[in-house]
Amino acid sequence: MSTQTFRTVLKTNPQKNQISYDAHIALLGSCFSENIGDKFSYFKFDSLTNPYGILFHPLAIEKALTEITEQKQYLQKDLFFHNERWHSFQHHSDFSGPTAAEVLNKINREIEKSKQFLKDASHVVVTLGTAWCYEHLDSQTTVGNCHKIPQKAFSKKLLTVSEIVRSLQNIQKKIQFNNPSAILIFTLSPVRHLKDGMVENSLSKAHLLAGIHQVTEQKTSFYFPAYEIVMDDLRDYRFFDKDLVHPNETAVDYIWKQFQETWIHPNTAGVQKQVAAVQKALRHKALDEGSEAHKKFLKELDVKKELLKKKYRIDF
Repeated sequence: MSTQTFRTVLKTNPQKNQISYDAHIALLGSCFSENIGDKFSYFKFDSLTNPYGILFHPLAIEKALTEITEQKQYLQKDLFFHNERWHSFQHHSDFSGPTAAEVLNKINREIEKSKQFLKDASHVVVTLGTAWCYEHLDSQTTVGNCHKIPQKAFSKKLLTVSEIVRSLQNIQKKIQFNNPSAILIFTLSPVRHLKDGMVENSLSKAHLLAGIHQVTEQKTSFYFPAYEIVMDDLRDYRFFDKDLVHPNETAVDYIWKQFQETWIHPNTAGVQKQVAAVQKALRHKALDEGSEAHKKFLKELDVKKELLKKKYRIDF
């Protein structure tokens, strides 16, 4: 009897220069990079995620990398005051705050830390979200975040494929000039930007895909198909959050599994299992924290943590 399949499975092939526990992984871009960054953080890989916060379009990521590699020193003139908070047009609202001094300290500290990390990074993952970008009319600056300023203060533009290619090439040059051995991996976020419109979102993703593939065809960078895994493999609203826009935990776990098979060395599997056991134990809530059983549990947990620290320099 013949069987009929109701799903197309996208399989990726293992790459060379895979990620081990000696690797240093930087992730920049859309909120999808945060999802994968959270996985690296959970399994205690040495990673840095979004030093400017979430950024969606390539020009914003390019500018962030430029400022980091040149170690730009932000001053109060680089900020603006809106809705009782100080903001930077190039940073996510996570960096905003009630005083300019607080915001500047946070931004400049992150730039200093990120410059050194990128210099030592073994792998850099850049995730693009949209080809739509906004230019602030008064300052004539393409921004990374509008911070809920009325839209009339901006002009909206769809980046052309050639503009995206040029920006991605600049991103690659910035990374490899400072760190020639870094492996650059581009991904496209499966998160749909429906505020732009469904047709406009599809057009945006098409421009980004075309741009990424023109750059990766040069064989100096790589593409990981997160977008296709969600849209063509999973292909079902069961794999989205309630907003029907963001992939849910099941989808993220599935993409992470595919990413592991492609980019993470198999010899890390045992360590990841040990780390996961400790992470699960750390989240355990005791019924009686003063009990002998709980004290024994904590001692055993400390032994596991110390072994991982000594053998793999993993610090909880």
